[in-house]
Amino acid sequence: MEVIQGTWHWAISGFLIGLIMLVLTYFGKTFGMSSNLRNICSMTFAKKKIEYFDFDWKEQKWNLAIALGAIVGGFIASYFLMDTTSVLQINPKTIASLQQLNIDVPNGKLGPDALFSLENAFTLKGFLVLLFGGFLIGFGTPYAGGCTSGHAISGLSNLQIPSLIAVIGFFLGGLISAHFLIPLIFGS
Repeated sequence: MEVIQGTWHWAISGFLIGLIMLVLTYFGKTFGMSSNLRNICSMTFAKKKIEYFDFDWKEQKWNLAIALGAIVGGFIASYFLMDTTSVLQINPKTIASLQQLNIDVPNGKLGPDALFSLENAFTLKGFLVLLFGGFLIGFGTPYAGGCTSGHAISGLSNLQIPSLIAVIGFFLGGLISAHFLIPLIFGS
């Protein structure tokens, strides 16, 4: 059980990701989680109403299986395979920065209540943050031609210049969010 519950060295994880990418490339497939939203919409009524969703989603069944496996695997790992008291160790400087922004320390949870609690989702600020963030993800992902996993893992491993540009954009967007937007939204 220690092998499953313990932290793996980055070289092992990197090797396994690289091996998976070689297999996908061999079979002519590309990896990305955001394409599953398009697949799910194509399975429903959206296919008849919006041309973007009018394609044969059955060719992407394997990608839906990966998404389902990620959800089921995450559930099993978080509820049965890990000690939740030591899951998240935050640098004390980060804790101090969060407290200055009135963001609570996650205390073993994966995210702070100020951002991820149900009661904060129903406040005006929480609702607007979720609505605006959801719009940016929902619009931005197809506009960018994929999500972070698709570009950073699949696109870069295939040496695609648009993926390199997208990953640089993701990184810069994260820096701007962390240093300017989060203090603007949550600062007092």
